[in-house]
Amino acid sequence: MTAHVIGIDGGGTSCRAALTGRDGVVSGTGKSGAANILTDMNGGVRHIIEAAQRACDDAGLRGELSSMDVLLGLAGANMDASVEALRGRLPFRRCEIESDALIAVHGALGEADGVVAIIGTGAVFAAKQGSSVRTIGGWGFVVGDQGSGAALGQELMRRTLLAHDGVGPASDVTGRLFSEFGGEPQKVVAYAHGAPPGAFARYAPMVFEYAQRNDPVATAIIVEAAGQIDAFIDAMVGTELQRLCLLGGLAGPYEPWLADKHRARIVPAQGDALDGAAQLARQRFLMTGDVRV
Repeated sequence: MTAHVIGIDGGGTSCRAALTGRDGVVSGTGKSGAANILTDMNGGVRHIIEAAQRACDDAGLRGELSSMDVLLGLAGANMDASVEALRGRLPFRRCEIESDALIAVHGALGEADGVVAIIGTGAVFAAKQGSSVRTIGGWGFVVGDQGSGAALGQELMRRTLLAHDGVGPASDVTGRLFSEFGGEPQKVVAYAHGAPPGAFARYAPMVFEYAQRNDPVATAIIVEAAGQIDAFIDAMVGTELQRLCLLGGLAGPYEPWLADKHRARIVPAQGDALDGAAQLARQRFLMTGDVRV
């Protein structure tokens, strides 16, 4: 029988798993909820296990997860304490934990060199040159993740409250958000307090929708955020790294707002972060001679 491994892409909105073999064929996939270990460790653990189990079920494998080797690509994997806490709670036989940026780079670029911007609920940027991968950003919603979906939603709430107070301009988008909370600022504040990044990110599509209609507040939010993303890309792109791939749920919406010099560099991604996780899982666990059924 063919040995199997699982690659997992744990994002701030959903967690996806792919079960694959030495031949690279994905025979089962699974999906669950958010897997942000920095903001919700318990939920992250539950969703990682759920996604892995669903991938096994989809492939018709009924074995215990304790017999599986798994490579996880997660937001927050650059925080050592969180990674070690997570590792001790997972049921897998062997588990390697990498950043979401690393799996995205391998999925998007394959063997090629270039820069990858991953913009979804969070935001992180990576450059690959040969076997070396360097990442910047991705420090989490509280102090980082500029340009992310969570940051867009939070900024919309902030500007909506300023408009309510008569400090900032009101517009259709601030009126739309305010109406969703019954026109009560206290409800906006109650929602925001303690909300995970995904709860803010759910309002990012609204910001893009109204920016396309030339809403002044929405446009200002997107222009500022796109400028932040441009700055991160500037820090990564060099004379030898001209290729740029955009990944994540907001990659498409952001593309027309980026600087011309960066739009000219964009090439289609070969695959996504889940493809990268599956690829790395095969390399780490199935190319070492330690094969199991």
